[in-house]
Amino acid sequence: MRPLSFLSKLTMFAFVISTLPVLFIGSFSYLTSSKEIQKNVNNSKMELILQITSNVEHKLTTVNQTLNQVINSSVLKKALNNPLNETDFILYNDLRNEIRNMQSFDTKLEDVILLNQQQNWMIKNSGVYRLDEYKNHAQLTNLMNIAEDTSWILNPSSLFYSEESINVTGCNYSISLIKKLPTNKLQKYGLALANIPVCSLQDFINSDVQPLDDIIVLDKTGRFLLHPDRNLIGKPMREGGFTEDTFISDPSKLSGQFKTVIHKKNYAVTYMRSQMNGWVYLSVTSMESLTKESQKIGLFTIFVCTFMLLLSILLAWIGSRRMYTPIERLMNQMGQRKPDIKSRHTNEFQIIGEQVHSLFQSKSQLEKEVRQHIQQVRTFFLINAFHGNVKKRDLLEELEQFGYHKQLEEWKTMAVITLSIDFADDSSYEKKDLNLLLFAAHNMIEELVSSEQRLAPVIMDHAVVVLLGSPDCDTQSFHKTLYSLTEKLQQEINNYLKVQVSIGLSLPFNAFDKLSIAYREGLEALKHRIKLGKGVIIQYENINSGKHYLNLNYPTHKENDLLDAIKLAETDKAKELIHFLFKSIFAHELSPQEYQIPLTRLLNNLLIMMQESGISLNQIYHANGSIFEELHDLHTVTEIEDWFWSMVINPMIKIFNSRQNAQYHNISEKIIDLIQHDYDTDLTLEECASRLHYNANYISSVFRKETQYYFSEYLTMYRFKMAKKWLKETNMPIKDIAAKLRYNNSQNFIRSFRKQEGMTPGQYRDHNTGSKQKSTFDESI
Repeated sequence: MRPLSFLSKLTMFAFVISTLPVLFIGSFSYLTSSKEIQKNVNNSKMELILQITSNVEHKLTTVNQTLNQVINSSVLKKALNNPLNETDFILYNDLRNEIRNMQSFDTKLEDVILLNQQQNWMIKNSGVYRLDEYKNHAQLTNLMNIAEDTSWILNPSSLFYSEESINVTGCNYSISLIKKLPTNKLQKYGLALANIPVCSLQDFINSDVQPLDDIIVLDKTGRFLLHPDRNLIGKPMREGGFTEDTFISDPSKLSGQFKTVIHKKNYAVTYMRSQMNGWVYLSVTSMESLTKESQKIGLFTIFVCTFMLLLSILLAWIGSRRMYTPIERLMNQMGQRKPDIKSRHTNEFQIIGEQVHSLFQSKSQLEKEVRQHIQQVRTFFLINAFHGNVKKRDLLEELEQFGYHKQLEEWKTMAVITLSIDFADDSSYEKKDLNLLLFAAHNMIEELVSSEQRLAPVIMDHAVVVLLGSPDCDTQSFHKTLYSLTEKLQQEINNYLKVQVSIGLSLPFNAFDKLSIAYREGLEALKHRIKLGKGVIIQYENINSGKHYLNLNYPTHKENDLLDAIKLAETDKAKELIHFLFKSIFAHELSPQEYQIPLTRLLNNLLIMMQESGISLNQIYHANGSIFEELHDLHTVTEIEDWFWSMVINPMIKIFNSRQNAQYHNISEKIIDLIQHDYDTDLTLEECASRLHYNANYISSVFRKETQYYFSEYLTMYRFKMAKKWLKETNMPIKDIAAKLRYNNSQNFIRSFRKQEGMTPGQYRDHNTGSKQKSTFDESI
C-alpha cells in the first residue's frame, strides 16, 4: 500500500477535528440550555437582590448612624444618670429634640424609644413614662436579654403604642434597631429603640416585579419581613409554603440558589444573606417561565450546528492546503518533488530531517563562537567585580557559573596584582602602542600562570589586573610565592617585549568580597612609582603599615532605623540604635577632623527630619549659639553620644510621643467596639488593623498601652463574659456556646473555661441556676 502524503493526513485530521467539536457542542448546548437559562436568570436575580439589599441597608445604616449620634450625645449620657422627674424638664426637652432630629420621611423612622431600667423611666414620641407603669414594660425590659449590644429585631407594633399613641401606619409589626446603654460600659441597664414599620420595606426596595417573580425578605430567625401577602408578615417561612429552610439554619450560607415547591408548583429561589443584620433576601421565579425558552434554543441549535458543520468542512480543506504550503515551498527549495518522494516511499518530514542532520555537522564552529562570547561576558563581569559593582552573593554565584567553583572551594589566601607598562626614553614603542602591549602582557600572564592559580586577567585603567590565589593558609608562604611569580612575569615580559613593567601587589586576603578593596590597593601601590621609578614591584604593605585600604561606609540603614524609632517614640530602641551608630562610626581610625564629617551628617539628617515633621529648632534647642558649633566643641565619644541623646534625640521623642497619645485613646475605643460587635467571628488583630487602616504592630502596642491587655487577652475575656451570661440566662448547649465563641470543639472550651474560672461550664451553670441535670447533659455533648 502506497503511503499517504502529509497533505492527505492533514486534510483527514482537519475533517475529524472540525466535525467532532461541532457535533459535541451542538448536543451539549441543547441538553444544557434549560440549565443555562436558569443560571442566567439566577444571576440577574442575584444582581436584583444585591440592588435591593443595598437600598435597604443604606436606609438601615442611616438609622443606625443617627441613633448612634443620639446615644453618644452628651444629653443622653447626662439623662442616663437622672430620674427625669418634673425638675428635669429642660433635660427632657433636649432629649426629645435629639429624638425628633432622627425622624425623617426618607428613613420611614416612626418612633424612637429610650428606656432606663436603673432610673425607671421611658421616653417616646408621646412623652415620658415611669417604666414600671407602662402597659408593655415587661416585654420591653425583656429585650435587655438579647445577646448582642446592637440588634435588628422584629417586634409586634402593639409593644410601642398605647392610648396616647396610635399605630397610624396600620402595620402589625415593626423592625426595631435595639442598642444597649450605656455603650462604654460592660454593665447595660438601658435601651434605645428605633422603630420602622415593616410595611415601609416595600418603599425602600423601589423595584417593579412580576406576579410570578416575587421579592421576599426574612429575618435571621426565618420570619417574614416582606411578602406579597401582608397576612404572612411576622410568621414563619413554612406558613408561606417553603419546604427548604437550610439556608436559614446554616448562617455560613451567604448566598445561593435552590429549587422548591410552593403550593404544589416548582419554583427557583435565589437568596442572599445580609452580613449587616442576618436578613435573607429572596427572589422566587416560576420554573414554567424558564423552560419555555429551552425549546426555542433547541431548534436554533440544530440550525446553527448544521451550518457550522458545513462551514467546518470547507475551512478544514482550505486550512489544510494553506498549512501545507510552507512545507511544499521548503521541499521545492531543497530540490525535492512529489514524484521523487513517492518513488522513494518516504514522507516529507523524513527528507527534512536528513537535511537538518547535515546542518549539525558545523556544531564545533558554533560552539567556538559561543565560547568567544562567554569570554567577553566573563571579562565584563570581572571588571565590574574589581570596581566593586557586584554584590557578594551575586559575586560567588557568577564566579561559579564561569567555571571557578574549584577556586571558590580551595583558595584560602588571595591577592590582586596590577601590571602597568613603563615607557622609557630609549624604548622602541610609543604611547599609541599601549593597548597592544597590554594585550601582549595579558596573553603572557595566561601562559606563564596556570589557570588553577588565577582568574582570567583583564585590562582596565591602563593596567592588566589579575586575581591570584592559593589553598595555602600560611600568609608568609603565599607572600613568597607571589613575589617570586611577579619577578618572573616582570623578567619574561622584559625579555620578550623589550619593555619595562611595574607591578603593584595588594595585601593578602581570604574572602572574595574584598576583591574591590584589593584592586584599589594594587592601584595605590602603582602610584608610588612617582618616587620609586620605573620597572619596580611595589607591595601595598610597605606603604600603608600592613593595613588594608580604608573603605569607610556610613551606616545609612541604621540611621534610617534610628529616624523611624524617633518618629514612633520608641525610646529604648532609639537609645540602642544611637549607641550602635556611634560604635560603627568610631570603629575606624580617622583623624579628629575626619570624624566631624559623619557626625555633622547625622546631626544634619536629624534636623531635616525634625523640620519635615513640623518641629521648630526652638522646641529642642534653647541656647543662643549654633548647634553645630556646640557639637564641634565636644572632645570625647561619650560626651558626643550623651549630647546627641539629651539635646536632640530625646526632646524629639517626647514631642512625637505627645502627638501619638492623642490618637491612642480613639484607636483603643474603636478596637473595643469591633470586639463587642464581632466577638463571635474569627476576629484577628490583622483584620482590625485593616478596617482601621493602621499597621497591626502599631495598634497592638497602642491597645496594650491604653488597656493594659493584649488584643487576644481582651477578646478572650469578652468571650468568657458572654459565655457566663449565656450559661446564667439561657439553656443554650455548651457545644453551641463553644461553636459561637469560635472554639474548634467543646472540649477545648471546657478546658479553657475551667482554667479561667476554676470550674467547668456545667458546674458554673449549676452554681448559678441550680439545674444540675441540664449541665450534665450539656457536658456529655
